[in-house]
Amino acid sequence: MRYSSVSRRGFLKAMGLSGAAGALALAGCDQNPASGTSTEGSTTEGTAAAYKLGGIGPTTGPAAIYGTACANAIKLAVDEINAAGEGATFEQQFEDDAHDATQSVNAFNTLKDWGMQVLVGTTTTAPAIAVSEEANKDNIFMLTPSASSTDVIGGQADADGNVTIQRKGNVFQMCFTDPNQGTASAKYIKDNELGAKVGVIYNNSDAYSTGIYNKFQQEAESLGLEIVCVQTFTDDNATDFSVQVNACRDAAADVVFLPIYYTPASLILKYADQIGYKPIFFGVDGMDGILTLEGFDPKLAEGVMLLTPFSADSADEKTQKFVEEYKKEFGDTPNQFAADAYDCVYAVKAALEKSECTPEMSASEICDKLVAVFSDPTFEFDGLTGETMTWQDTGEVSKEPRAVVIKDGAYVSPENATTETSETAPASEGE
Repeated sequence: MRYSSVSRRGFLKAMGLSGAAGALALAGCDQNPASGTSTEGSTTEGTAAAYKLGGIGPTTGPAAIYGTACANAIKLAVDEINAAGEGATFEQQFEDDAHDATQSVNAFNTLKDWGMQVLVGTTTTAPAIAVSEEANKDNIFMLTPSASSTDVIGGQADADGNVTIQRKGNVFQMCFTDPNQGTASAKYIKDNELGAKVGVIYNNSDAYSTGIYNKFQQEAESLGLEIVCVQTFTDDNATDFSVQVNACRDAAADVVFLPIYYTPASLILKYADQIGYKPIFFGVDGMDGILTLEGFDPKLAEGVMLLTPFSADSADEKTQKFVEEYKKEFGDTPNQFAADAYDCVYAVKAALEKSECTPEMSASEICDKLVAVFSDPTFEFDGLTGETMTWQDTGEVSKEPRAVVIKDGAYVSPENATTETSETAPASEGE
């Protein structure tokens, strides 16, 4: 599926918007995720002053909530920037990869043939790992809103201290890396005394889930958190979680850490409800989207906590303006994937301005200049998902995570929610 947007003049000199802005529902394969109108095979020509901005993510399939949110937010940011009427323009095109690595590489090649100069994507981890290899070969700048594995950026040592994937110098992340999510989750559970005994259920066939768990386990050990049960599953058997949930219950875990995506998480919550098991379920950014999952009762997620860089109920002016415009345009509340993608566009805008790029430059020339800016410790960006964000030359972003709680079918700040004391069913003799 192809999703295109072309715009009027108004990008490089539109500084007024950078302060305000710098602060998923499944979509059919023939539908524009932003407008609901068919764009299959459509192309639109831009002006000579337009930078060509590509995007990749799943707008069909089981992870469509993520990609659709990113596609919508990229469109919203581009439309805002171009409506300023000054400077250059963005021409943008978003390609569906159905959360599949091979399809994602094909989408990348489609965008490259289109003339893409900068990539905001890809949305999910496995496709991003594959695409980052291609983008690195072609020296095309890549800023992913949400692919959090360190394998996306490369250059990170494994548990044994070995670097098996070299640093891809053209790739940067707007999201937290998996290790940072694991570390932050363990610290939050410990600092806020959410429970004495921790259970974990993670996908050991998935790089995203495994990466977060490994760091969580290390940090929990160093903090003295007691992990009483660790259960795994794979993509091939992610349909029945009775064994895993019962094991956590029988171990008397009063907190269950779920470094997984929202689809398996929904099944875990359903089964836990069936057996009356009520720990505090604590997730990470992959859980965002569970409230709009088709066929899932949001009441089952009541009290679930997760770390995220964005909360739609935040009272700050930038967030409220973004939420209002997103709802007006797409009829839905934006999640953190949307916020990260929105920030990506404005961060690229700010970096292009600072680097004094021009749209006539090649993608490789633009990449070299953007890498220099993003690697510069004096380059700071204020966005929806963080204030005074900076990037390391490793590709990692520096910003503070925030916790949210699901309350009455919405994500709210912990201070705006009252969570009940968790109840853990005691283990039965011989069960």
